[in-house]
Amino acid sequence: MTVSATDVLDVAKQRGVMIATAESCTGGLIAGALTDIPGSSSVFDRGFVTYSNEAKAEMLGVDMALIETHGAVSRPVAESMAAGALDKSNAAITVSVTGVAGPGGTVAKPEGMVCFGIATATGVRSETQRFGAIGRHQVRAETVNYALKLLLNGTANL
Repeated sequence: MTVSATDVLDVAKQRGVMIATAESCTGGLIAGALTDIPGSSSVFDRGFVTYSNEAKAEMLGVDMALIETHGAVSRPVAESMAAGALDKSNAAITVSVTGVAGPGGTVAKPEGMVCFGIATATGVRSETQRFGAIGRHQVRAETVNYALKLLLNGTANL
């Protein structure tokens, strides 16, 4: 199911909440999808593009030991990214993504594996999706769509 950024923004407006993003493998595409919509500034607070491990640590407060232990593409790092974005923004809900867009990857972390984090005042959760070796562009597009779905569902439940 394709999720519309407009639907995400409409629900956020109805709930009176702000959104922030923390992105690695998508390089700001989620924030871009949201800010493509006129009027998005009323509910989109900010986006963090933290492509490097250093950026994850500096901008979001992700502990480098967490990255060293689990790798940048991991649920613990996705959770820390989402929590850091929540802490460093005016948002009520944040989504984070870190993954292997491709080409390449490893047996443990193949192309198309993406970890997502969602954070609100009530907690942080994460999940992993495996989109497969469908090509860099398509992995990133699927990641944006899935992140919008998580935001839509999460915002509707605030």
